[in-house]
Amino acid sequence: MTASNTALLTDQYELTMVAAALADQSAHRTCTFEVFARRLPDGRRYGVVAGTGRLIDQLTNFTFGPEQLAVVEKFLDDETLSWLADYRFSGDIDGYAEGELYFPGSPILTVRGTFAEAVMLETLALSVLNHDSAIASAAARMVTAAGSRPIIEMGSRRTHEEAAVAASRAAYLAGLSATSNLEAAHRHGVPSAGTSAHSFTLVHTTADGPDEKTAFAAQIAKLGVGTTLLVDTYDITQGVANAIEVAGPQLGGVRIDSGDLGVLARQVRKQLDDLGATGTRIVVSGDLDEYAIASLRAEPVDVYGVGTSLVTGSGAPTAGMVYKLVEVDGLPVAKRASHKESRGGAKTAVRTAKQSGTIVEEVIYPSGGSEPTLDLPARPLQIPLVRGGKPVEGLPSLTQSRDHLAAGLVSLPWEGLGLSHGDPAIPTRFIAP
Repeated sequence: MTASNTALLTDQYELTMVAAALADQSAHRTCTFEVFARRLPDGRRYGVVAGTGRLIDQLTNFTFGPEQLAVVEKFLDDETLSWLADYRFSGDIDGYAEGELYFPGSPILTVRGTFAEAVMLETLALSVLNHDSAIASAAARMVTAAGSRPIIEMGSRRTHEEAAVAASRAAYLAGLSATSNLEAAHRHGVPSAGTSAHSFTLVHTTADGPDEKTAFAAQIAKLGVGTTLLVDTYDITQGVANAIEVAGPQLGGVRIDSGDLGVLARQVRKQLDDLGATGTRIVVSGDLDEYAIASLRAEPVDVYGVGTSLVTGSGAPTAGMVYKLVEVDGLPVAKRASHKESRGGAKTAVRTAKQSGTIVEEVIYPSGGSEPTLDLPARPLQIPLVRGGKPVEGLPSLTQSRDHLAAGLVSLPWEGLGLSHGDPAIPTRFIAP
């Protein structure tokens, strides 16, 4: 689905830089910008690239029509306004495919064009990639913690309405099974799921008191016996008994949303089995993150529901990526400020792996030069994304990116999948020009 006009999803300084650059002609110098992360968020061993597809989609509508020009004419001169009216990105973009792993220094996106047209994309690129990659990175850790058990994304009520849609897409890319967000289902084809909240049970209260059975019966009548009933609105033991009494032992599932989930899951599993509902699944939700999911691995949980932690990146709401100018007219340039250094010159990257498929290191070297001689087989990481301002045909679909990430996680050294603090799963090696 193509986004609406995106030209104002940027910072004012992008446009004031262009105005000054047009005045002194530096706007037309050929430049290369790179997106990379200097380091991974604290405690993370790898990152997941996500949002590239959304970025390319938004790039197609990064144009200045009368409405957009009316906003910026308050602080721009006529020459700059005229340039913006004709603006269309006409350069080239290479980058890591969605679903690719990344590490400190990985050249995740390389943007080539004139200074003016390329600098305009800084905020758009970073806002999309930082958000989506943070969500996907957190979601991938949750998927690893869950093992083969599915996870449903249900965090829409804990973030901005548009961020919720992007988070659902990124979470699905990372391996989550479904989302509660219908716009994500519509816009991105993510499978959707959902049944009822506590309010549905509570609304069946009468003058005689709570009537949980009637609530369950109404849900089953409309959604079928395969539905999942929320059993902890009142007493959970009675809730399970009521659920099976109304639905019978073929009930699809029960959901637990509060309390000590491990203890309750064991209790509910035994109760269900004693009632003959051996095939009824147990779904747990309620402020779960990757650590809570991992702690429940030994419990009789069939499905997890995650919300707040997922849509906030589980403690790392941004991937920490930056957009830096690295080359001007073929000359390497680099920022030297303390703790914010960058490496000059356009770069490309390959990743080496053992014959077993386990990755060993990421090797980054100057673009345009010969590929370095390496001891192990290496796979190029960047792919063409945009040529002459137009998206490249045949880019990976969301499903293909999802499969690519699943394979990539398997290729990590085993310690790289751990949830404990430590160094990046593989080292990054830079080869100087």
